[in-house]
Amino acid sequence: MSEPKSQEWAMKVHGTRRGSAFYLVVRLLIRQILARWLRLRTSGTEHLAISGPVILAPVHRSNLDGPLVAGVARRRVRALGKESLFSSTLGAWINSSLGAIPVRRGGADREAMRAAREVISTGEMMIVFPEGTRQSGPAIAGIFDGTAYLANKTDAPIIPIGIAGTEAAMGSGARGVKRVRCALVVGEPIEPPEGRMSRPALAEFSLAVTQALQTVFDEAHALADS
Repeated sequence: MSEPKSQEWAMKVHGTRRGSAFYLVVRLLIRQILARWLRLRTSGTEHLAISGPVILAPVHRSNLDGPLVAGVARRRVRALGKESLFSSTLGAWINSSLGAIPVRRGGADREAMRAAREVISTGEMMIVFPEGTRQSGPAIAGIFDGTAYLANKTDAPIIPIGIAGTEAAMGSGARGVKRVRCALVVGEPIEPPEGRMSRPALAEFSLAVTQALQTVFDEAHALADS
């Protein structure tokens, strides 16, 4: 097993013609196979027709969440990935082509923030899970301030995305994808406050994002059940 590839290497691969072509093929497969298998219903996807730096902030209940968001997005998206995904040359190339950026576990929070801030600042669309790791259930218990921090530092709007059904389709520890009806609801972009935010202001902004995320999550459940 080789040494994990660097962030710079991943960024370079993502920008190559082969990397771009591979991404488009995988996105097509997500749309034509995965989304159809899950009988995915969507709402609010017009909010994704936005240029410049953007933070896509989906709920996180399954490993299916990221691919489904990438499938409905009109632009290529980026995301952070654990360094172990980049240990082999093939795995590193695949994940880099799909937009992942390697970060180390342990003291990765600071590194992840730096990497995410750098990518978003270049004008890209990036998936950032506000809840951090996968959670369970229909309620947003709380989110990390990191999403609000990134928005404030990069002037990127946050787009909340609710996804229902993926936990039942492929929850933690599942080996396959069950055919469960899923729904994805995209909320309106939330513009970050201008200027440097104090800790109380950051917490207040995070609360607003939490409430918006809960709203689209509830709407996604209603859409999946309709």
